[in-house]
Amino acid sequence: QVQLVESGGGLVQAGGSLRLSCAASGSGIIIQVMGWYRQAPGTQRELVASISRGGSTNYADSVKGRFTISRDNAKNTVYLQMDNLRPEDTAVYYCAAFRVLTLFSGRAADYWGQGTQVTVSS
Repeated sequence: QVQLVESGGGLVQAGGSLRLSCAASGSGIIIQVMGWYRQAPGTQRELVASISRGGSTNYADSVKGRFTISRDNAKNTVYLQMDNLRPEDTAVYYCAAFRVLTLFSGRAADYWGQGTQVTVSS
């Protein structure tokens, strides 16, 4: 069973920065796509950014130029550097791993983290 453990959330003032990390536990796995989603109260969960195993990235328009996603394949870890934060970035941020191949079984599955709160004060 693969688990995603997130860290780095917290409270920051507008214009500040935070860095989220998400590490996937388990050995013998290959993760194709990792990403960050967020959900504010009363809204649907939305994609923030994703990154393929090869390094191709995709960002929501609202975060382009402010957020940077990166990953370390050797550590099965994904990062989200968030700069120039705005109050509208306040949400629970979820890490996701898609098409996680377990070499032992040959099976693939998707996984989600528990979420970490990011609050940006004005």
